[in-house]
Amino acid sequence: MSTTVSPLALPFPDLPPVAGVEPRIARARYKDWDRCDLTFVSLPADTAVAGVLTQSKCPSPEVEWCRKALVLGRARALVVNAGNSNAFTGNRGRAAVEAIAARTAARLRCLPSDVFVASTGVIGVPLPIDKAEAGLDAAFAASPSSWRDAADAIGTTDTFAKGAQTTAIVDGRRVTLVGIIKGSGMIAPDMATMLGFIFTDAAVEPAYLQAALSAANARSFSCITVDGDTSTSDTVLAFATGAAGNEPLSEGAAGADAFAAALTDLCHQLAQLVVRDGEGASKLIEISVEGADSDRSAHRIALSIANSPLVKTAIAGEDANWGRVVMAVGKAGEPAERDKLAIRFGATQVARDGLAVDGYDERPVADHLKGQEIEIGVDLGIGDGRATVWTCDLTHGYISINADYRS
Repeated sequence: MSTTVSPLALPFPDLPPVAGVEPRIARARYKDWDRCDLTFVSLPADTAVAGVLTQSKCPSPEVEWCRKALVLGRARALVVNAGNSNAFTGNRGRAAVEAIAARTAARLRCLPSDVFVASTGVIGVPLPIDKAEAGLDAAFAASPSSWRDAADAIGTTDTFAKGAQTTAIVDGRRVTLVGIIKGSGMIAPDMATMLGFIFTDAAVEPAYLQAALSAANARSFSCITVDGDTSTSDTVLAFATGAAGNEPLSEGAAGADAFAAALTDLCHQLAQLVVRDGEGASKLIEISVEGADSDRSAHRIALSIANSPLVKTAIAGEDANWGRVVMAVGKAGEPAERDKLAIRFGATQVARDGLAVDGYDERPVADHLKGQEIEIGVDLGIGDGRATVWTCDLTHGYISINADYRS
């Protein structure tokens, strides 16, 4: 974790325990640092699991392992390694994942497929099996840790620990949802994002948990971007222990909608925290697009704006250069009509019908850009499609962090 905290950071919340879920952390020493970098979470038998994983064509062995294990829908443990992504490491990388799952399964007397593994850090360096096994043994022997300590342990270039919670009333019972996440750079989710882990005491059928998580992901993690780069290791997993004692939730069951809404809220909170910790970020940017040909088209246009280095650097410099937004809309490759386009910054309309508004005064826009939370609105005026995405500005800090990443 960086010692320089993002100016957009939020305090880590007081997260409640989730019955049967026990996180433990240890030092595997994957890098030359004095911190815990291995997280082991044990889960009750028959815990349901769902996940969304990177669509990168160069996924890590951990992603491939989780993708196969998710089909079975059950979990007993999670192991997270920080400092080494184990991606692009061939058979040695796969052997490391298999060794971690086997050692954990032997400890818990479960199947290796009940163990989910995720790693984050440098690409192209095989995860040392000896360090992984020694770290696991230390974690097995450790006392349960706090959610805050677990969130710290999964981080890499993160500047602050990230966690969130929410609740829902299901079958007359209050169920709890808790999540931790890491992510700061290499953020342009493609079906999933960074490393995020959600735990709930609700009883949920695996198929419904997967459907709810996929829907929540589409409105949260897949609506954020820091730098336009999709990780080889992006993983979000949700675990439902059933300790709350409700009737297991399935599609259409009483309380299912309430649970899905709570899960979406939690994912939204976690996704926003990642953008707030974008490498070098000084401003959180919300981009809303409406009047598009379709929701999908609106989403693509919003991401075109969010990923534009010219837009992001203009906002970093507090420059009210709305022409760069026009550029980003035009390059998106989606249906648009120049003379119907409208743009606003904050509450100030700057352009309408393809040109600057009459009497345009840049001062309120300049004032808005001096803040830490920036709003950009675009109306294409050709349909009913709409979407909202979140990003951050692009500063010299991003270059400094990534130029020295392996140092």
